[in-house]
Amino acid sequence: MKIATFNVNSINARLGNLTQWLEAVGPDIVLLQEIKCQTEAFPTLAFETLGYQARALGQKSYNGVAILSRHSIEDVLEGLPGDSEDAQARYLEATIQGVRVAAIYLPNGNPIATHKFDYKLAWMTRLHTRAADLLKTGGPVVLGGDYNVIPEPVDCENPAEWQDDALFQPQSRRAFRALLHLGYYDAFRSLHPEARRAYTFWDYQRGALQRDDGIRIDHLLLSPQALDRLVSCGIDKAPRLEPKASDHTPIMLELRP
Repeated sequence: MKIATFNVNSINARLGNLTQWLEAVGPDIVLLQEIKCQTEAFPTLAFETLGYQARALGQKSYNGVAILSRHSIEDVLEGLPGDSEDAQARYLEATIQGVRVAAIYLPNGNPIATHKFDYKLAWMTRLHTRAADLLKTGGPVVLGGDYNVIPEPVDCENPAEWQDDALFQPQSRRAFRALLHLGYYDAFRSLHPEARRAYTFWDYQRGALQRDDGIRIDHLLLSPQALDRLVSCGIDKAPRLEPKASDHTPIMLELRP
């Protein structure tokens, strides 16, 4: 089973890029972020034509997550539990072929001296609670998405550039590590602990892509039961090199049966 996560930065703007990538690579499950459309406007038919079922949780112009799957999507949970007042579309969870997956679009949190950073940290606390509950099920869990967290200095080309950014604040990184301390594993680092210049995002500005001035903020976190089945995990830079590309690129893992 191949599971990918991909922040598409507007599903309508990148639909051609995404369907091209799906046809070329053929993942079984894709966790999408920043679809930037309302739920009812999600282009389900385009994916059904390629053999994918689709579930989306969207909102107008911002955020939004979705799950594509070649298999039945069951027991869907829309929204991250813990705050009934939170209307932002950032979390979608489901079971596919016995694996519990979640598409996650964690808040950016900038500027750090505003309520946006407080919201980010509160959201991560809620995610920690949900992730702990999922571990208690004893089944394979894959939490994939744009975490908007640079875990370590090695995960960015120039750490000094990010010292005042919410993605690299000690509180953000500490909250990310807390998920690992629960018992989750960073799929990419589990197989590539020493990899450098392994990025999933390059800004559109200042020639970042051409200089390979990137960051690794898209992650696939695995429960121990999922880690036991992990065969491979890699970052596919090719979609970022296409015309009209998202500023993110996919990361994909494979689980054995």
